[in-house]
Amino acid sequence: MATTPNPPVKQNRIGLQVIDYRGSKSTLCAGCGHNAISERIVDAFYEMGVEPEHVVKLSGIGCSSKSPAYFLGRSHSFNGVHGRMPALATGAAVANHKLQYIGLSGDGDTASIGMGQFVHLMRRNLPMIYIIEDNGVYGLTKGQFSATADIGSRLKNGVVNELPAIDTCALAIELGATFVGRSFSGDKKQLSALLKAAIAHNGTVLLDVISPCVTFNDHEGSTKSYKFMKDHEEPLHDINFVPAFSEIDVEYDEGTSTEVTLHDGSKMQLVKLEEDYDPTNRIAAITRLAEARERNEVLTGLFYLNAAQPSFTDSMGLCDAPLSSLPESVTRPGKQVLEAIMEEYR
Repeated sequence: MATTPNPPVKQNRIGLQVIDYRGSKSTLCAGCGHNAISERIVDAFYEMGVEPEHVVKLSGIGCSSKSPAYFLGRSHSFNGVHGRMPALATGAAVANHKLQYIGLSGDGDTASIGMGQFVHLMRRNLPMIYIIEDNGVYGLTKGQFSATADIGSRLKNGVVNELPAIDTCALAIELGATFVGRSFSGDKKQLSALLKAAIAHNGTVLLDVISPCVTFNDHEGSTKSYKFMKDHEEPLHDINFVPAFSEIDVEYDEGTSTEVTLHDGSKMQLVKLEEDYDPTNRIAAITRLAEARERNEVLTGLFYLNAAQPSFTDSMGLCDAPLSSLPESVTRPGKQVLEAIMEEYR
């Protein structure tokens, strides 16, 4: 009896299968938007051909901070304390600037207890991807409003939020992040394109991903529910990403599209839904976000990109070898050097 040969296992450009980019089985609630984000991260790193062992995953505390366990199981990982992930990322990136850094945080972990650290990370332009899994509530502590909850939104128990929301995207642009966007966990195409472009960017990437909490914040009256997002999402553009290792040949009609180049030569093609929107215009980005809030829109897409700004580690003038790999004889100043330094302060 003839047997049908098994089809060849699909591999990426460095010879790895998608299973090499997966992590542990999720323990989050079934239907949680965070799980969809983990899947998109798996797909993006696989398709970009990034070696998992060259990636560092960082997180703080919260449902979102459990997410790194569910992707890139062969990567380095550190789960820190609440709101302190930016400091860990900064120290790690300075110690070894050869690795790729991705941080997962939540709206509570970022916009409340971690706001001070978030502010300084954004202004330093540290080369890392910072993802906020944004559901507007504290999912681990029974669903209280977080600082990104929209004014007027309602909890299941009828409590109405009376405080204005912190817009982390507008704040990141104002502070100096060089790649800022927002997406929806249910928008596979847009989120995948943004993540692949983020991997190619050399600087701080801030992606605010609306990720509905199916347990505490997916009901009528919530502005971060699946239904609200589907009814109110307003994409700026249709995004196409062409990596540098592929043949770059993008065609589009004049006047309807714009193309931006990332650090490694990769291209982002933005097919404009609004013909006058320019993602390299910082002031226009902040203005457009403010206008969206006034219209009760959830604006998604790439808001701002600056590929010319040096990253934090580039501006430090670090040696080519990672500091973590240097011997003590090189990193520890001798007695004469220390005495010379002290002499300068006499």
